[in-house]
This record gives sequence, C-alpha cells and structure tokens, in this order.
Amino acid sequence: MELAVLNTQGKETGRKVVLSDAVFGVEANDHAIYLDVKQYLADQRQGTHKSKQRNEVAGSTRKLKRQKGTGGARAGSIKSPLFPGGGRIFGPQPRDYSFKLNKKLKQLARRSALTYKAQAGAISIVETMSLEAPKTKSVVALAEALKVQGEKLNRYGFIVDVRANKLQIRNAVEQMYNVVVTDVNTVNYMGKLKSRYTKAGLLEGRANNFKKAIVTLKDGDKIDFYSNI
Repeated sequence: MELAVLNTQGKETGRKVVLSDAVFGVEANDHAIYLDVKQYLADQRQGTHKSKQRNEVAGSTRKLKRQKGTGGARAGSIKSPLFPGGGRIFGPQPRDYSFKLNKKLKQLARRSALTYKAQAGAISIVETMSLEAPKTKSVVALAEALKVQGEKLNRYGFIVDVRANKLQIRNAVEQMYNVVVTDVNTVNYMGKLKSRYTKAGLLEGRANNFKKAIVTLKDGDKIDFYSNI
C-alpha cells in the first residue's frame, strides 16, 4: 500500500511512502485485539476490594438464644452472615487481575489494529509537524488542513450518557442535525485517576466513567457544530 506524503497545508508533496504488508497488510485477528485490550484494562484495576468475613467483623460471640424450644431456627453468634452487620459469605478479596500474554500475540494484536486503520484510510503521513508557535490556533489549523477532525471519513464524535444504546444515539443525532446516520460505534472510557491533599492526608480517586460515540454519516451529509454560534 502506498500513501502520499502531505505537507502542513494538507497538500501532496509528490513523494510517496510504501507501507509494509508485514505490519499494515496482515490477516487481522479480532480475538488477539480483544485479549490485548482486556489485558490493558485488567492492569488498570487496583484489586484492593475487600469485605469482612464473620471472623473479622466486630461483635459478641455470645449465643443469642437457646438451641431448642424457641420455635425458630437455631442461632449462634451475632456475627453470622444471616444477621445485619454480620460477615459476608464469599465476599471479594484483594487480588491481582493482571495476566500474561505471549509476546507474539501482542505483536499480532498491534499489527491487526494497524491493518484495520490502513484499510479504513485512517493513516496519514506528514513530512513535518513543526509549528511556528505553540498556539492552539496553529494546531486547529493543522488539524483542519489534514482533515483529521472526522471530515475525511465523515465521522463525528460525541460524549453520550453511559446508559445510551446505539439506536438511541442514532435517533438523537438524526433528529438534532437532520442527517442520515449509517453506523454508530461506542467506546467506554474509564475516568482518569485524580488525587488531592487534605488535612486528613492524600485522597485518591477516579473521575466518573464516560462513553464516546463515533457516528458515521451518509455521503454528502455534514454536521456544522458552529452554525448557530
């Protein structure tokens, strides 16, 4: 596969680069990509969850009532999982969620992902990315010139409710922007880790999870987000 080298204005320079079929033209393996993503997400888990069993909760060990003659079920300690405040049966314990993947399998997953990108025309080669000044305006102009904001593939991204399904997203976009949606893909993102110092010490947590929807429009349809501004 050959790709033209572009300049910062998005125009071809006359040079071309040949993508290696060993990386960008392999037989894609979806299961390898799934395992690689699963390993990455598993490595993000802290695994510090813990619940107390009946031998760990605070409480008396006195027998609550006599064994026979009450007409009810026999009962021993108040720490029994059958009573409120008692221990939990088979509760979560601290564990390590990480698992090993073979090196060749991870390489196959990356090559499969790059192959999909190459087949979709989502790879561009720019001769240089130097900017005159580190300004947002320069980066936006570069992105518009290279058409990396979804216009090249006629795709647009939206942050949606984590409970929204693809059909709801499709109907909402079509009604709001008067376009025809041909495909909807969703990705769930974990919230970023955050921490702050307080009088009680360092508090660590994670921002709320969110969902991103990638919407593909029919040829000829476009969304202008700034038309009403």
